[in-house]
Amino acid sequence: MFPKYTLISHNLCPYVQRVAIVFAEKNVPFERIDIDLASKPDWFLKISPLGKTPVLLINEQAIFESSVICEFLDETILPRLHPEDALQRARQRGWMEFGSSILNSIGALYNAPTEEALYVRVRQLRDQFEQLEQTLASGPYFDGDRFGMVDAAFGPVFRYFDVFESFKDFGVFKESPKVRHWRQALKARKSVSLAAHEDYHQLLCSFLVRRKSALSTHVKNQP
Repeated sequence: MFPKYTLISHNLCPYVQRVAIVFAEKNVPFERIDIDLASKPDWFLKISPLGKTPVLLINEQAIFESSVICEFLDETILPRLHPEDALQRARQRGWMEFGSSILNSIGALYNAPTEEALYVRVRQLRDQFEQLEQTLASGPYFDGDRFGMVDAAFGPVFRYFDVFESFKDFGVFKESPKVRHWRQALKARKSVSLAAHEDYHQLLCSFLVRRKSALSTHVKNQP
């Protein structure tokens, strides 16, 4: 019998999606409570020292930070998403952090104040994905046929580009064919497709417009 799991989330947070993917891969039910990060309730601040989502309540005990939550779930619930070999686990954890660095680059992209700054960020992302291209196996997933924790980390990364490309294709994956193949494999996986809010596309577009950045102009100019 599993304990009661309650995931405190925000409807656009990619790190929340990581945790939701891990839950789905392990076929474990959980409750999801969305909060407004612009107006954080007092009860949330008491359980989240960093004031960020996700936070996971396990029978009312809280753990925070997505990587910590995902590792806890993988240690306590089968099937394991990490490989058994310690060296390979360490390698995959490193690439999960690389995924987090790409999320930071995406944040810099949608906050870029000018078109020139925007394309600096586009080139940065293109370079990061070309770097990733060099380490990918033959697919369909990061390490071959087996879906793992790195895949859970990158599903939310690629979801941003599904939205971006609906109004502007920046050619980020132009020189990364293996990454493109991996992206499509993750998009087709049920755990990944269901991890985001059902209105994710519209919510993200509205968020981007509110940034009043260079990218906001592209959103507003879409047909």
